[in-house]
Amino acid sequence: MQDVSTLVAQAREGRPRAVARLISLVEGASPQLREVMETLAPLTGNAYVVGLTGSPGVGKSTSTSALVTAYRKQGKRVGVLAVDPSSPFSGGALLGDRVRMSDHASDPGVYIRSMATRGHLGGLAWAAPQAIRVLDAAGCDVVLVETVGVGQSEVEIASQADTSVVLLAPGMGDGIQAAKAGILEIGDVYVVNKADRDGADATARELNHMLGLGESRGPGDWRPPIVKTVAARAEGIDEVVEALEKHRAWMEERGVLTERRRARAAREVETIAVTALRERIADLHGDRRLGALAEKIVAGELDPYRAADELVEGLTGA
Repeated sequence: MQDVSTLVAQAREGRPRAVARLISLVEGASPQLREVMETLAPLTGNAYVVGLTGSPGVGKSTSTSALVTAYRKQGKRVGVLAVDPSSPFSGGALLGDRVRMSDHASDPGVYIRSMATRGHLGGLAWAAPQAIRVLDAAGCDVVLVETVGVGQSEVEIASQADTSVVLLAPGMGDGIQAAKAGILEIGDVYVVNKADRDGADATARELNHMLGLGESRGPGDWRPPIVKTVAARAEGIDEVVEALEKHRAWMEERGVLTERRRARAAREVETIAVTALRERIADLHGDRRLGALAEKIVAGELDPYRAADELVEGLTGA
């Protein structure tokens, strides 16, 4: 058992090993997880969480690395969660996006962590919300969350980030995707990366057209900007940071930031509660109560919905 208070104190001092151990406790669903979250709770709420998503190959890792550089020039501490697909053999992170961010490996003001999805859908790891809390409590001013890059349905980041950035690139079919529902509806800021390639202007125009279709924004509402970048050369990155700061200021002015964080916390509580109920239900397999209810259903004495109600009432004491 590790001393959680000591780990948290060391993480606040910027010691990467302490941050790593705390996130490992989260990922491993350690028995100390509740103690970790209880200790971190008063220390959170300061980090600006930015999610980066988009199809594979659009340059998410390169863009993330460039954003880290830009924020570090402003003197801000930066945490990065790079969520990778899971290895089907080990269950670990398959790609290891930290390789693409090796320029920041020796910077004490940057913490980079690869996390495996472990079968969790939506582009994020199941432990991502708690890992974000760890980085927040550790004193990171900005937390960049880079999603897997699985395609159009990768929208969970919109519920976990303060600001969601959707990246596209010319010549990758994104122009067609712009007319479809899904990932391209969640952006607060849109980035057309690899803008030195042919078709970048066309991609930006199609994206702008998509944003205008069915637009129901009123005066003062946020209209997502479109920024063109060449992340490999850091071109346009300052404009992305400017767009992010404008969105943050807009949210703070209208109370949107607080509302998003409140909704995020509510979803987190709901997920924890549902997971706990599932675990308790799983423990009932072979239990007499579940078997008795099943017998009544087979005999036509009880319908499945009423049986489920009785089961929930028995589990919750309602």
